[in-house]
Amino acid sequence: MPVYSLRRMLIRLARLRLLFVFVLVLVLAGGLLAQTNFPPASTAPKNPTKASPVLPNSPDWREPFPPHRMIGNIYYVGSRGLASYLITTPAGHILINANLKSSVPLIRESIEKLGFRFTDVKILLISHAHFDHDGGSAAIKKLTGAKYMVMDGDAQVVESGGKSDFQYGNAPSLWYPAAKVDRVLHDGDKVTLGDTALVAHLTPGHTRGCTTWSLKVSEAGKTYDVVIVGSPNVNPGYKLVNNPRYPEIARDYERGFRVLKSLPCDVFLGAHGNYYGMEAKYAQMPERLKAGGANPYIDPEGYKSYVAEREQTFRSELQKQTAAAK
Repeated sequence: MPVYSLRRMLIRLARLRLLFVFVLVLVLAGGLLAQTNFPPASTAPKNPTKASPVLPNSPDWREPFPPHRMIGNIYYVGSRGLASYLITTPAGHILINANLKSSVPLIRESIEKLGFRFTDVKILLISHAHFDHDGGSAAIKKLTGAKYMVMDGDAQVVESGGKSDFQYGNAPSLWYPAAKVDRVLHDGDKVTLGDTALVAHLTPGHTRGCTTWSLKVSEAGKTYDVVIVGSPNVNPGYKLVNNPRYPEIARDYERGFRVLKSLPCDVFLGAHGNYYGMEAKYAQMPERLKAGGANPYIDPEGYKSYVAEREQTFRSELQKQTAAAK
């Protein structure tokens, strides 16, 4: 055989060997990737919702949002996704919602940007005992000396740092620094500071002590009813039927909706800005007020629509779970 033919044959064999090795590597890599990203059906959770009792956690919870006066003596000092309200009075201020443990510097900065002193916060309130609304409470108490007032039903949860929560108590990632409650509230109690009085309305279900706050504010010679909704949401994984850790949960949700529908509301606010379209309303304010129009946060029809939609969602979920339990 000529030398050049032998050389060509050896080159072809070498190429075939390289091609074989390359294909083998691809097959092995594909197998490893499949094992990593797509577990066998026998090991995959049959019900991901129940297997992962985790609250939603959105990046906008930590994203700053411009602090601003909403109406009367109510100011927004939360993040883009987590609402926190400063209610100012001549005798000091009330803060509603401490948000995440990591939210405290943002809340403090927002208060100070508005020209108020963080240390003038005298009373701390929350909408309900979940880590995204009360995780920063211990730090705010320590930094300001504020009195912490929490609805009965949630007081025990915040003092346990979330460990006694009916849904998330077994999820260490959702625990937070425990904080001592200075005053345990009950349905209809008033929280008064200076010339401002808030009424605590028990709207349970989302948590046992979920609280909706109401107060009156004045703007341009008019008085408005403000409602700050705690939460009427049914979180993923919530058992509305045959729940051994919260047997009365469905009845409590129904009570909460009765309360929400009974409250007079001109200004609709809530524990998350997306309850009431906060970003859109904030964007509308300059033009509305410049043109002499109404403050966009005045939205009684929006409140009614929101409550009706949330109640319908709850009842649909209750009906589905009731049918499944038969």
